[in-house]
Amino acid sequence: MKVVDIPIPTPGPGQLLVRTDAIGINYIDTYFRRGLYPRALPYVPGDEGSGVIEQVGADVTEFAPGHRVAWAAAPGSYAEHVLVDAPSAIAVPDGVPADQAASALLQGMTAHYLIESTYPAQRGDTVLVHAGAGGVGLLLTQMAVAKGVNVITTVSTDAKAERSRQAGAAHVVRYEEDIAARVREITDGEGVHAVYDGVGADTFEASLASLRIRGTLALFGAASGPVPPMDPQRLNGAGSLFLTRPTLAHHIRDRAELEWRAGDVFAAMSSGALTVEIGARYALEDAATAHTDLESRRTTGSIVLVP
Repeated sequence: MKVVDIPIPTPGPGQLLVRTDAIGINYIDTYFRRGLYPRALPYVPGDEGSGVIEQVGADVTEFAPGHRVAWAAAPGSYAEHVLVDAPSAIAVPDGVPADQAASALLQGMTAHYLIESTYPAQRGDTVLVHAGAGGVGLLLTQMAVAKGVNVITTVSTDAKAERSRQAGAAHVVRYEEDIAARVREITDGEGVHAVYDGVGADTFEASLASLRIRGTLALFGAASGPVPPMDPQRLNGAGSLFLTRPTLAHHIRDRAELEWRAGDVFAAMSSGALTVEIGARYALEDAATAHTDLESRRTTGSIVLVP
């Protein structure tokens, strides 16, 4: 990736031209960069950010220049100016900083659909959250604990273990341990009700082995690579397990659902019930370094670009 100068775009009907204050970096950005999800080249990466509206296109009535907005679905967001479709924009509440707003929607709404829709965990349930000190992991842990759910997380370092505990994890397991054995020990042999796995290939087998009968494995990412094909009959033998591969786009299919999830996230942030940790800030021209740090697991929490 390299920085280039291109003309500032003009908003068309139903679009906003936003001057970005902060840009969210997410693991899916690295998939596009590597070509795992092909896009025509050249292209500007990024889908998430926050900023101030400078212009509105025709037919836009709900927003005006000067309004602060955030978004999680505007391709080309690694830029000083971004075109955002008005139906994808969310007003940022007063008091929510730009960097937190820029990194709260994609990761926050991912955590929201996992805990509220994919497997709606209930008070007293026990769940396993992989990458507990990552952006989604920290938010998902806080949301689960707020519902009275017992959370076990996995991490790679002592520092990340401490951050995970601060977010509310009751138990933290290191990757080098026998994860499934530790989970069985913690749950008196029963296993967890659900595993939220954004790591993929490296944790998939342990995730399956950590589930109780009729447990759910939500495989929502592949930070360590995609999971190889498997025989679905294995789910039967392991206890009538449920396996799903959800994605955010299918959980914000209309404006009402987007506003519900984003509204819950921002409301929790505004009340102090949800803390978005910004682990690192990078200049726009340092986007490649940010990707390297993210893929090397050198970051915690959310990371952002600041133009």
